[in-house]
Amino acid sequence: MAYSIGRACGPAVGRNRLRRRLRAILREVDQRQSLPAGLLLIGVRPPAVELTFDQLNQEISSLVAAIRT
Repeated sequence: MAYSIGRACGPAVGRNRLRRRLRAILREVDQRQSLPAGLLLIGVRPPAVELTFDQLNQEISSLVAAIRT
């Protein structure tokens, strides 16, 4: 798993918080529905910083479901 979170997303504190949230969400998603094999790159845009944990979880879950189909 790789993350691309640019400086446009805010200061390092916000980018690191977002990275930790993504790790937690993807761990949970992988347990529910196994992620496809291979390397996944997640590119993050600035509006993602404003999402709550639940909103981010919904977005990632829908993206993983789209990948699987």
